[in-house]
Amino acid sequence: MIQAIGLTSNPRKELPPAVDDVSFEACGGRVTALLGAPGAGKTTALKLMLELQQGRGITYFRGRPLHRIAHPSREVGVLLGEVPGHPARTVRGQLRMLCAAAGVPVRRADEVLEVVGLAGLRDERLGTLSRGMDRRLGLACALLADPHTLVLDNPADGLSAGEGRWLHGILRAHAAQGGTVLFTTDDPKEAARSADQVVTLEEGRLVADQPVADFARTRLRPRVAVRSPHAARLGALLTKEARTAQRSIEIVREEGNRLSVYGSTCADVGETAFRHGILVHQLADEIGDMGPVATPPAEGDADATGEPRPAETLTANSPPPLPPPIAVRPAPSPLRPLRYELRRATGVGTGYLTAAAVLVTSALLSVLLARIGHTPQPRLLASWPQGLPLPPAALGAGLLGAIAFGEEFRHPALAADRGTVPRRLGLLAAKLLVASATALTLAFLTVGCDLEVLYVVYGRELTGVPADWLSLSASWIGLVVGCAWAGVLAAGIFRSTTAGLAAVLAVPTVVVPLVQKALEGPSVRSAVGFAERLREVVLMQWPFGGERFLAAVVRVVAQPVGGALMLSLTALLCAYLLTTMRSRVR
Repeated sequence: MIQAIGLTSNPRKELPPAVDDVSFEACGGRVTALLGAPGAGKTTALKLMLELQQGRGITYFRGRPLHRIAHPSREVGVLLGEVPGHPARTVRGQLRMLCAAAGVPVRRADEVLEVVGLAGLRDERLGTLSRGMDRRLGLACALLADPHTLVLDNPADGLSAGEGRWLHGILRAHAAQGGTVLFTTDDPKEAARSADQVVTLEEGRLVADQPVADFARTRLRPRVAVRSPHAARLGALLTKEARTAQRSIEIVREEGNRLSVYGSTCADVGETAFRHGILVHQLADEIGDMGPVATPPAEGDADATGEPRPAETLTANSPPPLPPPIAVRPAPSPLRPLRYELRRATGVGTGYLTAAAVLVTSALLSVLLARIGHTPQPRLLASWPQGLPLPPAALGAGLLGAIAFGEEFRHPALAADRGTVPRRLGLLAAKLLVASATALTLAFLTVGCDLEVLYVVYGRELTGVPADWLSLSASWIGLVVGCAWAGVLAAGIFRSTTAGLAAVLAVPTVVVPLVQKALEGPSVRSAVGFAERLREVVLMQWPFGGERFLAAVVRVVAQPVGGALMLSLTALLCAYLLTTMRSRVR
């Protein structure tokens, strides 16, 4: 069950909080509707419950707050707003990526696609889906890890009447198996038709928490729907009998020989029609104008007209099938975050397009620099003009690193796993590893393409191997990998791809001048000669000539950009770890 206690959002300047001291329960085995007009605070309440928004109060899912649950996506299936995912990713690719994130077998993606009716659209891009298919995919994402609890924000928004009935049938079937279902809606008739308990919000405050029968009786207008070829005569008789019995009823004549009788019951209306020999084609209890109450009777039971309901009619009302339960929960695997990150990175063409743009730009720059002249060969091979803060390969690696987190904050994929992206060290390690591999590949491809283009255009004159190739290679690898890591960490901290790329550009443009100014400014002691003394202390006779590699690493760190990059990475990593600890303590 869900227990929400004292949910209160942070104040909004001079406005009252969007949600103010809301407490309610959603029991297992029942469907609970959170009802309210647009702006009543329903979505804010869900975000507070899922710890996606700052505020006060706490929510227990089967006795535990979300941040105390080891695998949140296995406990809570979430649908908030649009379906999370990059528009260029395929339906099946999105679900397979989430399977790796939740640690469930990859075949689960095909199972839920069959249940929600998207098996034929598994290769479609998310950006091409209609609104109805989009909501079906959102339900598939929520059901993927076989959660006990479903938390859905206006899941029937934009669906047709038939799709809405199908959706609520799925929710009813999940509750029938013992699960907990909480969904929001702004339609009182939908709440009365689909829920067992209705929690009503108005202007951020709880105004009612009622069983659906009490809700329908007190907040909607129950009525009796009658259809008869003698509707006018029946209406007059009902009015006369009510006046004689001193009862207050209201009769509204509608199209098609149909009456809506408010303040009476099916039994009273049926008895009046029987006594006066009036033929009745329809006699049913309704709530508002939503149609008959959608609780099907058992097979063979009589319907509102007294005739037995055929079995084939009941078959259409049977609940839709759910995905089979996940019988065995696999143990946590160190490769699971890596699988997720690989599927995330390779599922869209952003990385490939970025790499192609870097290679083309780098090749053109190298040819242009060779034609102008006065550029050292190492900078020529890296396509790094003196006026450019970083070479194209380093900028591309930083951008791809920033996308690793930034894409997820823009298109949330793991809402049930503690926010848009779980701040777990395993996931961070996977992102850093994939970013390193991508940066190394980009670095080698860039140099290779530049060498090939220079050879084709100018011959062998500019394609010789430098004498100090080892230290230059270490510097080149350290630069591109460091930029990729800076992009990953900064995007994870500031929740934005732009912020991640800005942190990469800030290394040569901001950090390097600040470090140089700090070292060269007036002081009692001077740090001049630090690099040489560091080599003297660290370098010793290593077996197999290892001192050469260590010397190359020390030379990289001693360079202005290398030292500034190391300083920036250290600061970003500490900030990331600090935010991780704060989120876990909270």
